[in-house]
Amino acid sequence: MLLFLDVDGPLIPFGAADPAYPVYDQGLAPPPGADAHPLLCRVDPALGPRLAGLGCELVWATTWMDDANTVLAPWLGLPPLPVVEWPDEDEPPDLLHWKTRPLVAWAAGRPFVWIDDEVTEADRAWVAVRHPGPALLHRVDHRYGLTEADFGSVQEWLGSYGRP
Repeated sequence: MLLFLDVDGPLIPFGAADPAYPVYDQGLAPPPGADAHPLLCRVDPALGPRLAGLGCELVWATTWMDDANTVLAPWLGLPPLPVVEWPDEDEPPDLLHWKTRPLVAWAAGRPFVWIDDEVTEADRAWVAVRHPGPALLHRVDHRYGLTEADFGSVQEWLGSYGRP
C-alpha cells in the first residue's frame, strides 16, 4: 500500500487565525538545507514514527522534491523516501488538482492513500473512475496539519483493507 504525502499543510500547518503554532526544537543541528525552509520548526518530529507505523510505503508527493529527503526525512527520523517527479507540462486548468493524474500514474493500479490539504471531491470522483485499486484521498486541514483524527481516518480505512 502506497502513502503519498504532501508537506505544506499536512506536515507544516499554516493559515490559522491564531498563528501561535507549536515550535519543535530537537536540540540538534538543523539538517542541511533547513535554512531555506524557515517553517521546518512547525513539523512535529513525532509524525515520522506515526507515519512509518501505518505500515505503508511512504512516498513524497510534494513540490519540495528531493529537499523532502534532505531536510524533512532526518527531522522526522525517516529514511530517504521515493519522490514523485512531476511532469513539466502545463495541464489546462480544470477541477482536478494538478497532482491527481501523476499520482494515479505513479501508483500504476496499486492501492494508495494520498494525504494532502488540497484534495477535492473532483479528485476523488476522477480517481474512483480511473484507478482500478482502492484509494483514499484524505484532505488535511492546512491550519492544523495532521491530527489524531486524520490518523484515525487513515487507520480505519487501512483496516478495511486488511492493514493493521
